Amino acid sequence: MHEEVMSLPQLVLIPGLACDAQMWRAPLDVLPVALRPMVSDVHTRLPTIETMAQALLDEHPGELLLCGASMGGMIAMQAAHLGGARVRGLVLIGTSARPETAAMRQLREGVLNLFAQGRAAEVLRANIPLALAPRHAADPVLAQAYLSMMLRAGDDQLTRQNRAVMARPDLRPHLPALRCATLVLCGDMDRLAPPEHSREIAGLVPGAELRMLAGCGHMPTMEAPEPVNREMLAWLRSAFAIGAPHPPQPAA
Repeated sequence: MHEEVMSLPQLVLIPGLACDAQMWRAPLDVLPVALRPMVSDVHTRLPTIETMAQALLDEHPGELLLCGASMGGMIAMQAAHLGGARVRGLVLIGTSARPETAAMRQLREGVLNLFAQGRAAEVLRANIPLALAPRHAADPVLAQAYLSMMLRAGDDQLTRQNRAVMARPDLRPHLPALRCATLVLCGDMDRLAPPEHSREIAGLVPGAELRMLAGCGHMPTMEAPEPVNREMLAWLRSAFAIGAPHPPQPAA
C-alpha cells in the first residue's frame, strides 16, 4: 500500500488571485489521502506566473497533479508546460490561457491606483457581484467569506498578483503539446473568466474533459462545493483509478 501511494502523483492545489487555502476547504474534505493533497503558496511570494510555476516544480519533486483556480490555473498550465511528463494531471477551474487584453490592463492599472490610495476594501467589495453569481452574491455569509479572504491578502500581495496577471504569457500555443489527463471546470455564469475561455482550453488540450457548473460564477469551490467535489472525484476515479476520501487535513 505504501508503494502504491508513493507511485501516485502529489496533488497540489493552487489558489487564485488574493485567495488562500480557504477556497479549497470543501475539496480538502474529500480528496483521497493517497494523493497527499496540499495547498501551495507560490502565488504569494513571486512576481510572475513563470517564476511561480517554476517554484512550484522546484518545491514539489516527483510527479504532480496540479489543480488551479483562476490565476492558479494559469500557474498550473505554465508548470505543465515547463514540467513535461512530471505533470500527470491538471484540474483547471475558472481560468484562461489567454494573455491580458489592453482593456483589462488599463482597468487593472486603475484598480492598482486605488489600492495605492488605501481603498482596497472598497474595490474588493465592488468585485463581489463580478466574482459570484447573483444568488451567491446575495448570500451575506458567502459574500463576507469571499471578501474577508481577499482582504487577508493585503495591499502588497493584491498589487503584485495583479501585475503578474497583467504580464501573463499566452499559454495557448503550449496546450496542444500537453499529454496529461485534464479536467476543465467553469461556472456557466463566470464573468471574470467566461465559459468561452474554458471551452478554448478544453479544445486545445488533447483529451481534456469540460464540465460546466450551472448557476455558478468565478468561485466554484465556494459557490458550488458539492458539484465541484463530485466532478473532481469522478474524474480522479476515471483518470487515476482513485476514489477513497480521507478525513479533513490541514492545508500546508
